[in-house]
Amino acid sequence: MDKNHQQRNLFRSWSVQTGEESPIIVGGQGVWFFDEKGKRYFDLSSQRVNLNLGHQHPAMVDAIKKQTETLCSVSQVFVSEARIKAANLIAKHTPGDLNKILFTNSGTEAIENAIKISRIHTKKHKILSMYNSYHGSTAGAMSLTGDKRRLKNEPGIPGVIHFQGPNSYQSKFFSTSEAEETYRAITHLSNIIEGEGPENIAAIFIEPIVGSNGGIVPPQGYLEQLRQLCDQHNILLVCDEVMMGFGRCGEWFSVNNWSVVPDLITFAKGVNSGYIPLGGVAISEKIAKTFETEYFPGGGTYYGHPLACASAVAAIEIMEKDNLISRAKFLGIEISNNQAKRWKENKLVGDVRGLGLFWVIELVKTKASREPFLNDSEEIKFLKAELLNEGISTLVLQNKIYFCPPLIIDDEELEFVSNKLDSILSIFEEKYYEY
Repeated sequence: MDKNHQQRNLFRSWSVQTGEESPIIVGGQGVWFFDEKGKRYFDLSSQRVNLNLGHQHPAMVDAIKKQTETLCSVSQVFVSEARIKAANLIAKHTPGDLNKILFTNSGTEAIENAIKISRIHTKKHKILSMYNSYHGSTAGAMSLTGDKRRLKNEPGIPGVIHFQGPNSYQSKFFSTSEAEETYRAITHLSNIIEGEGPENIAAIFIEPIVGSNGGIVPPQGYLEQLRQLCDQHNILLVCDEVMMGFGRCGEWFSVNNWSVVPDLITFAKGVNSGYIPLGGVAISEKIAKTFETEYFPGGGTYYGHPLACASAVAAIEIMEKDNLISRAKFLGIEISNNQAKRWKENKLVGDVRGLGLFWVIELVKTKASREPFLNDSEEIKFLKAELLNEGISTLVLQNKIYFCPPLIIDDEELEFVSNKLDSILSIFEEKYYEY
């Protein structure tokens, strides 16, 4: 049976339903996975930046097997030991007093619940979020999303207002320094708040480090001043840590890099390395207190699923035992001092940015113009094909290459994939740079 015939009943996400079918993946180990023809791929994007512990981690597989022997499923109205232990371990690592954990099935559902919590707690209805953000694919989460994926899903939920976030490399504020970018971005947001009325605004949702829309690291002082702005106007600060949480940026949560404590954190992906669907919301004590007398209208049949929570317990214990958070921070410094400098020498690389084991290489036609290659251009299509031909699987979104390997990557594997990428970038430069 040919591959197209095998996949005839599948309706694919985020794509048109014609064109070349995907490889059928049959296995994986560590930083590698394999298709049905035996070709192996280096997993440079940790799938969708979720597989922090790599493929088939033996302790993860063992933990899931053990949980199946005692309790595979239980209604959300009951509490399993796995759910209690997972909540305790997550709360151990959340910043400040975000000690109450609501489990969901995914990051997008975590966002939906964070919207509800924000509105009920504050008794206000407006939500602010950034352009060039991504918060999920369900109705509320997609309304918060600031990129063009939102447009085909409109009209969205009412009360959502978007604002421009900082981007020191491709500034919307014509800034020439990080300090200027912070000042102008905060001034812009202040004006939005004034125009919408702070008495109407329940929360500001942000990705502390923008994920699928460019890996944008905020300029110095931005998050601290954003926190102050929220406090000044009695607005909740909600950090979407779905992609960056649980070690990806060298901290348990990326916002910890700036010592900023939000009011809510949404998480998923890295909490259990994506082995079984799981997400959640970490809630501050002050907000949780609201629901001691206020009914919370949310939940789901599989929220806090025993198998998912058992895998989260195993994942967090592995990260603690193997010091993967501090290692990610160390490797991020090494990448900044070595690989990033080499990539920046390429004539078609405009910017390289990141923290820990989350890095983005932005490709431009010239360094002077900073004009990006278009997503469907010949150049980007060539680059995607070249990566796959060389057995490198990673995200290439618009004009950006993502360098986000599993946190378990060893030194030899890091050197191997860095050299591979160096070679591919050199071929790209030789083919498309106009001397």
